[in-house]
Amino acid sequence: MAAFLSSLLIFSLFSFGTSLTSNYYQKTCPAVESLVRKAVTDATKRDKTAPAGLLRMHFHDCFIRGCDGSVLLSSKGNNKAEKDGPPNVSLHAFYVVDNAKRAVESVCPGVVSCADILALAARDAVVVSGGPSWVVPKGRKDGRISKASETIQLPAPTFNISQLQQSFSQRGLSLEDLAALSGGHTLGSSHCSSFNNRIHNFNSTTDIDPSLHPSFAASLRRVCPAKNNAKKAGVAMDPSSSTFDNTYYKLILQHKVLFSSDNALLNSPKTRSLVSKFASTNDAFSKAFVKSMIKMSSITGGGQEIRKNCRVVN
Repeated sequence: MAAFLSSLLIFSLFSFGTSLTSNYYQKTCPAVESLVRKAVTDATKRDKTAPAGLLRMHFHDCFIRGCDGSVLLSSKGNNKAEKDGPPNVSLHAFYVVDNAKRAVESVCPGVVSCADILALAARDAVVVSGGPSWVVPKGRKDGRISKASETIQLPAPTFNISQLQQSFSQRGLSLEDLAALSGGHTLGSSHCSSFNNRIHNFNSTTDIDPSLHPSFAASLRRVCPAKNNAKKAGVAMDPSSSTFDNTYYKLILQHKVLFSSDNALLNSPKTRSLVSKFASTNDAFSKAFVKSMIKMSSITGGGQEIRKNCRVVN
């Protein structure tokens, strides 16, 4: 009963943004999309990890209080903000959103929300990495609440399929959305701490997760030894980690993915069949990813304002 009530509480924080429209800024800030695109493109030229950072940031924003830019707020006084919660300490590329916001404010001050800028930047991050484009619905408002304690609601890399399904369904997202959005793991890299559970002390009888390919597990253990003190040590999510493609799904079928939550997609008939479909055709993955991204980025929370500075409330 307690679990049901907490699920109900989480779900009540979210709604799908029926007021979002594709042409929201057509009259008030027609240059917004080109300005955000330039900020993302310029950043990527200097930092190949920026696109992965922006995509993950948007996902983490939408899963807590809806897509309201709360992940962008800095901690202040006694309030520890979302970005300082344990799952978010490795988030990066906030400066790209800051640069985009400055550029947009110089042309149309007080018009475009930080939440919308992040949603656009996530789309542009996929495009600049060779992935599909889509029309981003706009009109989100920025939230004024950001609590590190709420980041416990984010789906963890250790989750099994039932935990993943519950986390997504609380936000109105389906198993199809879970399978498609997990494909974002085609970009970026991971610290050892996110998959150590699979390569050291897996359970009382075996050290290594038996669902991991043996040679892949051995290579991970070399990079991430049991007594690993290198904070920055980590591994690319897939061999083409700066290219948005369907390699991730091929690796799931080969048992060469990093997270328990990645491998968990094989443990439901529905997601397993989608993994096979996406692995066999990049076009099917791209179409499903776009559909699910539009759905996820349309989850609105309690946003109330247009922030002047994305890191602080007005």
